Amino acid sequence: MRLLSTPCARNHGEIRGTAFNYVMIHWIFFLSVVLYCHGCPDKCLCSSQTVKCQNQDLDAVPHSLPTNTKFLFVTGNTISRIGLESFPDLMDQLTDLYLTGNEIEFVDADAFDNLPNLVRLDLSNNKILNFSDKAFPHDNILQVLNLSSSYHSDSSMYSNLGVLQKGNLLQLTVLDLSNNEVLIPPENMLENLPNLVNLSLLNSSIISIQNGTLRVPPLRDLDLRDNSLRNLPSTTLAELSLKPGLQIHLSGNPWRCDCSIEDMLFWLKNSTQVTDVQNLTCAVPEDLKRRLLLQVDQSQLKCSGDMEGVLETSYVFLGLVLALIGVIFLLVLYLNRKGIKRWMYNIRDACRDHMEGYHYRYEINCDPRLANLSINSDV
Repeated sequence: MRLLSTPCARNHGEIRGTAFNYVMIHWIFFLSVVLYCHGCPDKCLCSSQTVKCQNQDLDAVPHSLPTNTKFLFVTGNTISRIGLESFPDLMDQLTDLYLTGNEIEFVDADAFDNLPNLVRLDLSNNKILNFSDKAFPHDNILQVLNLSSSYHSDSSMYSNLGVLQKGNLLQLTVLDLSNNEVLIPPENMLENLPNLVNLSLLNSSIISIQNGTLRVPPLRDLDLRDNSLRNLPSTTLAELSLKPGLQIHLSGNPWRCDCSIEDMLFWLKNSTQVTDVQNLTCAVPEDLKRRLLLQVDQSQLKCSGDMEGVLETSYVFLGLVLALIGVIFLLVLYLNRKGIKRWMYNIRDACRDHMEGYHYRYEINCDPRLANLSINSDV
């Protein structure tokens, strides 16, 4: 009996132990869920270390975020300002912050001071008017900054370049400035970004690149597609040639195939840096339109079109000036019509009197009797 009862007692104890462990595991899981959900703000979804507050018409970044948040998405809201009050508590585990599509206009000083380990910041699709150059802490480790479609005029773009020049973004490697009104990138725009390797200026209305703009950063990928570039000057080509590992994207620009593009054409045919060189085509002149740049011979590059265009513009301007002078002259005549009419009547009367005097003298000279009478009367 003792031998038979021993296994049953053992099995019964194992069952009780297993049940106890099962209950404890469930209690621990339940408590962890409760504690985590307790820190999840309203209108947000929290999962693991990710918090999403998307398209909730929020006017500020939610507070009481879980302190272990690593990925934070606050997108599609109406938050006009980001400042120190947006992140009042230290969040040293947050690495990725997405603030896209919030109609943000102001990024104040010290805005990201409580995010010391922030690596990726997405501020795309906003309406930034002022971006303080003190928004980031002095020892920040930001590596990726997305400002695509955030500046809707060249003036707002230029006035906020201080964050790139003085923002202590020494670790920045990826910068997205696409879909902004850049026009002409300033010469010193990138000089304080020593580790920048990826730069996107896609669709930024760029018409020219100044000397020295691309000299400092060790770029590996440069996107200049869909801009308004007509030519790359020889100095810019020399700067690009000093970066042999650089990959450049240039398609979608209206290249002007005349004598000014000779250096660029030679560079394209002897360089492997342009990834889409097979898609570069001429926009002007008309006889070379849509012709691949690699298929254009040097003998086809002419400059006469430029002079013809200048002369045509000059003729149009001269015609407008002459037309304006004519309109002013007619206006003066109209305003002085009464005086001019009186002046013309006076001239007519004077001419009539003068002609009558001549006619009288003529009659006297032709008639001898009147001539003698005139002599006698004179005597």
